[in-house]
Amino acid sequence: MDRRSALKRTGLLTGATISLPAMLSLLESCKQEPRLDWQPKFFTTEEVKTIGTLADMILPRTDTPGALDVKVDVFIDKVIAETYDQAGQEGMRKEITDFNQGCIKEFGDLFYDLSLSKRREVLEKAESSTAKFNPGIWGKTVGKQEPVGFYRSIKAMTIWAYFSSEEVGEKVLSYDPIPGNYKGCIPLIEVGNKWSL
Repeated sequence: MDRRSALKRTGLLTGATISLPAMLSLLESCKQEPRLDWQPKFFTTEEVKTIGTLADMILPRTDTPGALDVKVDVFIDKVIAETYDQAGQEGMRKEITDFNQGCIKEFGDLFYDLSLSKRREVLEKAESSTAKFNPGIWGKTVGKQEPVGFYRSIKAMTIWAYFSSEEVGEKVLSYDPIPGNYKGCIPLIEVGNKWSL
């Protein structure tokens, strides 16, 4: 299985456990932000560079749009600014600082200033050393969820924002704004791509 397919599946699972309707208005407001003039509501310049670079590493542009093409970094900034309480915001700032300090300690520079190979090394280490999200059934987590940490929470938010975007919904996922007849029981192989509706 290639990385993009794995991320698509992860995004669909993650999206099922997060309250999507409450955040769709945030995502819709992100698409109107001009890319060059964007002023973060919450992040500092250093923090937004870290989040943007991280999101771009998780979902880079290929034959489909990347995370930055659909303004995932703008979305994450708005979610934190408008839905996190003060303790949550302070925790996020500390986690970004700790993440960058770890990069400085190991490689001598901030995450966004590292070479591509060193960034990959940082993410591979984070991927293997942090707890994963437990599976969920009907919106409830199965078992006791261990803290997933900064990297995995940003990865989940990146994937969620990406698959919730209008551009991905219409151009990457199968999209049928006026569906035809309902076919309730067909083999999955006949469905093909994941559907956005």
